[in-house]
Amino acid sequence: MLADLAAPSADKSLDCVVCGSCVVDVLVRPIDLHAPIGAGTLIRTEPMALTTGGIVSNAGITLARLGARAAAMTYVGDDEWADVIRTRYTAEGLDATHLVTLPGSKSSTSAVLIDAAGERSFLHAVGAPKKLDRAAFLDRLDLFAAARAMLLGYYPLLPNLLPDLPEVLAAIRGVGCVTALDAAGDGGELQPLRDILPHVDVYVPSRKEAEHQTGETDPRAMIAAFRDAGAGGLAGVKLGAAGALLSPAPGEMVEIAAVDPPRPIVDTTGAGDCFLGGLLAGLLRGHSVQEAGRLGAAAGACCVTGLGATAAVRDYAGTAALANLAPAGR
Repeated sequence: MLADLAAPSADKSLDCVVCGSCVVDVLVRPIDLHAPIGAGTLIRTEPMALTTGGIVSNAGITLARLGARAAAMTYVGDDEWADVIRTRYTAEGLDATHLVTLPGSKSSTSAVLIDAAGERSFLHAVGAPKKLDRAAFLDRLDLFAAARAMLLGYYPLLPNLLPDLPEVLAAIRGVGCVTALDAAGDGGELQPLRDILPHVDVYVPSRKEAEHQTGETDPRAMIAAFRDAGAGGLAGVKLGAAGALLSPAPGEMVEIAAVDPPRPIVDTTGAGDCFLGGLLAGLLRGHSVQEAGRLGAAAGACCVTGLGATAAVRDYAGTAALANLAPAGR
């Protein structure tokens, strides 16, 4: 189904629906991540910033800035944080009408502690998105039928959905929507992926996640393990400052060189999500896998130059120029 991304259809009103983790982040910088905070301590920081995070925010806003018709679909709480999320998404051109408020629940929140080099640690409350389940998706198949693609993350953190994820992804593909999936944390185990990957068109986890899932240290061996587990579409591994390795089909490998950040690195939060947003945006525009990977690398390179995942993400023209791409598609 991956070829469908390069072929816009008149009956599709959306390019991509981004689902799953949706967070309000309080950003605190600079923090020495190697020193204990201790009790009764005053630590002076820069002014704290309030932004959105999680894959729905990070990849969704990246897609919107790159010109895709993107929508957010997840659960939020009935609290003031949900208003922050909706306001931010609307301002960014990310359709927020499919966010569902769960009465009595709290929105997902994080305090992001960032050191002077841009590395970070998180204090995180999962909140409402953890309650996403089979019905949340199967009851909205009309939304996915109207979209060319969907991206779901972070699947290891969605315990109510994980057992039914193969069925859910199969149903979404069944209405003509390309499926993309992202992991989180250490990536979890390979065994669930044996049932999941046959229904996934795009799967590009981080090196850390892929190493834990497969037990391999070489990216080519990681991708081979995903193929053995049933991955038939675009598989790959995000390699951080080393770029990415993508496999459009079994037996094919495409090396994606890293793009140098256009400014000094401030915060690495969300760079992988922005890469995925850029990759999908490129494929949706009709770029080749090599070109789409370069667009993703450029989106990630922009991401790390601002505080928070999306503050420094550029529009399509600026990102494509950084990636040395000629315009393609619409």
